[in-house]
Amino acid sequence: MSRPRIVIVGAGFAGYRTARTLSRLTRHQADITLLNPTDYFLYLPLLPQVAAGILEPRRVSVSLSGTLPHVRLVLGEADGIDLDGRTVHYTGPEGEEGTLPYDRLVLAAGSVNKLLPIPGVAEHAHGFRGLPEALYLRDHVTRQVELAAAADDRAECAARCTFVVVGAGYTGTEVAAHGAMYTDAQVRKHPMRTGMRPRWMLLDVAPRVMPEMDERLSRTAERVLRQRGVDVRMGTSVKEATHDGVVLTDGMSVDTRTLVWCVGVRPDPLVESLGLPMERGRLLVDPHLQVPGRPELFACGDVAAVPDLNQPGQYTPMTAQHAWRHGKVCAHNVVASLGRGQRRAYRHRDLGFVVDLGGAKAAANPLGVPMSGPAAGAVTRGYHLAAMPGNRVRVAADWLLDAVLPRQAVQLGLVRSWSVPLESSSPEVARVPGRPEAGRPEGAGRPATPTTPDTQRSDTEPEGEQAGGTTNDAAAKTQPDSEPARSRPGGEPAGNQPGGEPAKARPGSEPAKAQPGGQPAKNQPGGEPAKNQPGGEPAKARPGSEPAKNQPDGEPVKNQPHGERAKKGPSGSPRASGKPRRAVEAAGPRPARGGSGRPGKAPRASGAGSAGKHPAAPSGPSRSAGPPTDPGPEPPANQPPPGPDIAPGPVKRTDGRAAEGDS
Repeated sequence: MSRPRIVIVGAGFAGYRTARTLSRLTRHQADITLLNPTDYFLYLPLLPQVAAGILEPRRVSVSLSGTLPHVRLVLGEADGIDLDGRTVHYTGPEGEEGTLPYDRLVLAAGSVNKLLPIPGVAEHAHGFRGLPEALYLRDHVTRQVELAAAADDRAECAARCTFVVVGAGYTGTEVAAHGAMYTDAQVRKHPMRTGMRPRWMLLDVAPRVMPEMDERLSRTAERVLRQRGVDVRMGTSVKEATHDGVVLTDGMSVDTRTLVWCVGVRPDPLVESLGLPMERGRLLVDPHLQVPGRPELFACGDVAAVPDLNQPGQYTPMTAQHAWRHGKVCAHNVVASLGRGQRRAYRHRDLGFVVDLGGAKAAANPLGVPMSGPAAGAVTRGYHLAAMPGNRVRVAADWLLDAVLPRQAVQLGLVRSWSVPLESSSPEVARVPGRPEAGRPEGAGRPATPTTPDTQRSDTEPEGEQAGGTTNDAAAKTQPDSEPARSRPGGEPAGNQPGGEPAKARPGSEPAKAQPGGQPAKNQPGGEPAKNQPGGEPAKARPGSEPAKNQPDGEPVKNQPHGERAKKGPSGSPRASGKPRRAVEAAGPRPARGGSGRPGKAPRASGAGSAGKHPAAPSGPSRSAGPPTDPGPEPPANQPPPGPDIAPGPVKRTDGRAAEGDS
């Protein structure tokens, strides 16, 4: 008799607990497969401490393969479930596809950021549901304080050191509390030249902070926030968001570069495609966490609407505490469905809540006893250490070091603004340029991969990253110099803007010519368009470098005069294959861009648009098709052609020195 196959989708609180309990109960008599986009379980309650520099990212990331030794881990995102065929289709992290057959299926896909129809929020705000978002927020806040400290203009300084958090629940309250301590520690070492101090604002339409908690704990949390200088505004939210600030519902305009969206969460969109009974976006299940009419299908965590037996007519809320308990009950019921043990109905007893407010401050009500101050702080940290399935010693060590040593306020620059869009069905995975988002087709709750050129980035952000998330967050951006530009999913040319305008390549680099859409890129100042694009067209002579030879078509490269355009096919358009490929940009000197007066900085795009619109590219050097004034010395021949996935190799100069901008 074959071993039963159990597939678990998602490794959050519910999925991880289900897998761990099943591994113990089945005693190796079943094949357990865990499908998850990452190889770690994220302990979400400590994520604000990662953003504040208290804990390192790996402290809150528990290895799945290291703590679930008898569970098979498959990296990927489920994008389709065949209930009748009993298979789960998924897409791996590198775009590969696969199918997992099952005898029992547990859906524990979790939740994503909750969006509201507020103009500009999707483009300029960032959520706080995954590790990439926490890392981005830490870098972004650090950068804004450093830029504000160096600014002479009071208006610019005030905008950069103003941080707006929307949502006064658990997450928003902890982010504001820890963020205020983090920025205060920064300015103590490097005061603002204008004499200003960082300002944090916490907004919510609710009448009080953390309305789901006891009123006494709510007052305690609000008192701690106000003591730290946080501007708490209840009954107020954001009416509109732009690149330069936000407009509040009371009519007030606040200049800021940072908007953190902690309004709430919604169930993962995966369950909506099943066609089964739903309850406010959650899959309706019975008290045994089983889907009615589908004995092989179970659901738990945020995607499941579990009846609350202690409060008839209601469903358990979407909290980590309930999800963790769901997982244990679900595992017992899955084993019972296989003929071992008895089914259990889910009942819970409220053990209380804890909210870490940073330092020695916290608000807690363990077993219904309200506490505040250092005692609540000790209870809160003790609870987290007991609840974590791993890394306890490392977390405790980081807390000890934070108590005796100053925090390190540095920018790592590992996560860009466009890689953590608010409109994402997988906040735990940073977006990768050059390929569609894995898991679900475009348009099914996921944004398209960004493609906006670097020339539209802010002149105040390093490497073109914009503060607080601008309209460029929803559009794609090409990579830094010497890195290949990537095309958008669906075969559209890389960098194409809405309306059919061809993308403009960055100054200082060779533009991609024959894109899959058939529109050539415009000529750059003194630059020859790159020719070796998809379709096998050989590369033409480029200024300062020897043309690549022996292209895929076997046609040798012909030295063309400067300014000559690509050869055209029979249809009159540049050749391009139907399959998107990455356009390879030639590495070259990076001149100063017009308007900024500083090398490597692009002027800020004016007029931030609404969702789905892109600002016009700023004016720069004229795009003349004429020859360059100084093409540079002629390099030696036999330069190997660049591959489709790598940047061109170093170009040798006749004087023996490497050319500027060589990779």
